[in-house]
Amino acid sequence: MSALVDIKGLTAGYGNTRVLFGIDLDITAGQVSTLMGRNGMGKTTTVRCLMGLLKASAGRIMINGADMTGAPPYAVARAGLGLVPEGRRIFPSLSVSENLRATARAQADGWTEERVYDTFPRLGQRKKNFGFQLSGGEQQMLAIGRALMINPSLLILDEATEGLAPLIREEIWSMLGILKREGLSILLIDKNLDELSRISDRYFLIEKGEIAWKGDAAEFAAQRAHVEQFLHL
Repeated sequence: MSALVDIKGLTAGYGNTRVLFGIDLDITAGQVSTLMGRNGMGKTTTVRCLMGLLKASAGRIMINGADMTGAPPYAVARAGLGLVPEGRRIFPSLSVSENLRATARAQADGWTEERVYDTFPRLGQRKKNFGFQLSGGEQQMLAIGRALMINPSLLILDEATEGLAPLIREEIWSMLGILKREGLSILLIDKNLDELSRISDRYFLIEKGEIAWKGDAAEFAAQRAHVEQFLHL
């Protein structure tokens, strides 16, 4: 399978504080990849560099064979990357419908507003409500729907189930399983290893700004106890 995203030697930080120390990460088309690690190890920083939200100080980012190192966020989105950011970050003063259409990118047989409502019926019931009128779970569904509306080749979810009620989490994991079966490439950052192990094909463990371990689903199952040692405080 081809590499949809190929990151080599990624180094980045904030001001004088370096967070990433030469990250190598490749995401294969048609698979679900997982980026694991404790808080503060560099997961979100990696995603911010990939999305063009943070400029790397060294390294290279290739997307679909094109060098996108230092590209602005709109160019990364046009290249096919859709982000569900940590904290949702929907537009609170726009309606559900307006949020979905704000960054939509039409594609034949792709995601549409109605398809999002079919996937998340409660959004369809509240499509005229403003973002600030939604519950936390509904806001997360909206953030996912907004990312899908750009019809991404890679969907990135940063802690998409954190802090949500169990029924909402179950609904989101079920939806991610469907997206996987449909062939969508996904990059997940999440703490729920049991759910991750049900859908992930490849795993990357980040520790203090470096990839400390990587492996496929079989290797993760065999070495899970070892990997979990890095995830405990």
